[in-house]
Amino acid sequence: MLEIRYVWEWPVRLTHWINVLAIVVLSVTGFYIGHPFYTATDTAQYVMGWNRFIHFTFAYLFTMSIIARLIWAFLGNRHASWKVFFPWASKEGWRNITGTFKYYTFLQRQVPYVVGHNALAAMAYSVVFALFVLQMLTGFGLYGLYAPDGAMAASFGWVVSLLGLQGGRLVHHLIMWLLLGFTVHHVYSAWLMDVKEKNGTLSSIFGGYKFIEPEDLK
Repeated sequence: MLEIRYVWEWPVRLTHWINVLAIVVLSVTGFYIGHPFYTATDTAQYVMGWNRFIHFTFAYLFTMSIIARLIWAFLGNRHASWKVFFPWASKEGWRNITGTFKYYTFLQRQVPYVVGHNALAAMAYSVVFALFVLQMLTGFGLYGLYAPDGAMAASFGWVVSLLGLQGGRLVHHLIMWLLLGFTVHHVYSAWLMDVKEKNGTLSSIFGGYKFIEPEDLK
């Protein structure tokens, strides 16, 4: 008999959609800053200035969202817990890793049934969070160049010193493409799991609820 379970709490859903919006806006404005694809007909239009302002505004929003999500990893339910992102730390996690890998590589028909993230997805998300952090470090490092004697440069200038100016820009740009590629895969995987598990995976990120068959968890 199906059970309705509250899986994704509102802080998880809120930060998820803030991240989606921020990544889209940051990618468009960031690509423009690096490679302007339209020009102003008059200096008063302040096209580059507005793009930079929007980019920096959403960078702060994105940073606050990531910080909030990391905090909730210690305050939220077990599906939001930081422990979920390290399935290799337990025997059960390794079973889920192996089973999910076999399913993705067509070595078995049945996908391991879980309530929250499957093991491979959780591991991928931990890598994505690491990319988020590196993206923020390189971004704020480059942002600090506008005022070499300011607090931003003092806090993040070491990133540019470590990678070099062009190296920092290259890393920042490459991570943008990696995140966009992950987004495509993420949407496809969520749709695939929704079809295979028939538990409301896609709708759960809006309402938080999934439809669980307890027998499938045994």
